[in-house]
Order: sequence, then structure tokens, then C-alpha cells
Amino acid sequence: MTSDLDAVLRLVVATIVGLAIGFNRQITDKPIGMRTLALVALGAAVAALAAINFDGVASAPQPLARVIQGILEGVLAGIGFIGAGVVLHQPRAHTVYGLTTAAAVWVTAALGIACALAAWTVVVAGLVLALAILFGLDWLERRLLPRRSR
Repeated sequence: MTSDLDAVLRLVVATIVGLAIGFNRQITDKPIGMRTLALVALGAAVAALAAINFDGVASAPQPLARVIQGILEGVLAGIGFIGAGVVLHQPRAHTVYGLTTAAAVWVTAALGIACALAAWTVVVAGLVLALAILFGLDWLERRLLPRRSR
């Protein structure tokens, strides 16, 4: 089990990694940007931390770990279909819409898994980071980046 501070640090670093890659994609005018990739990295870290911090995994690693693994795989793969439904591609305009919404759906599913596994520090830190990404980076993008790359 990780300490609360370690769990929060892992979530913050995952978010920063997603931001860095997203910034590169955004300044090169790609359809996926900072908020989307920050949410994806955060969601993956939330789901993983919730699973590894679940009480009982250490004492019964084989059967319980397989159950948790199956839940994670099923929920996170399945939620991808919902996310895919909100992505719109307009080839003539060379634009893609809805990627951040799809990523928000995915990170919300990861937060739901963390709630079910009672990983409360992960839930709170993940929620705060997700909201900071959605609100704060939108504000930053509007001020720093040209309209066509948003």
C-alpha cells in the first residue's frame, strides 16, 4: 500500500506527464491536446492506484488480484465505447471534436472504480486534478494558444 502523500504525488506526476505530451500535440496543431492527455494519464493512474491500494490484495494476491484486474479491464475498455460516441471528426475542416469530453468520461469511470475500492485519497486527489485540468487549462489555452490549435 502506498502512503497518502505518495499516492497524491503519483497522480500529480501522471497529470504532468500527460500535460507535457499534450502540450507538444497542441502546439503542433494535432487534434488531441493538454487537457485530453492530462485526463487520460490521470485516469490511468487513478485506476491503477485504486487497484493496488485495495485492502486484501496483499493478503490474497492471486484470486483477488485477478478479480480486480477483470473489473478494471472491463470497465475501462467498455467506457471507451461511450467516449468514442462523443468524438466527432470533420475531415474537410481537419478537426476533431469531443476528445476532452471522452477523456473526462474515462477519468470519471476511473474515479468511480476508485470509489468502489474505497481509495479515498486517490479519489479526492484525482477529482481535484481533473477539475483543475478542465477549468484551469481551458483558461490557459484560451489566453496562450491561438484559436486554430484549440
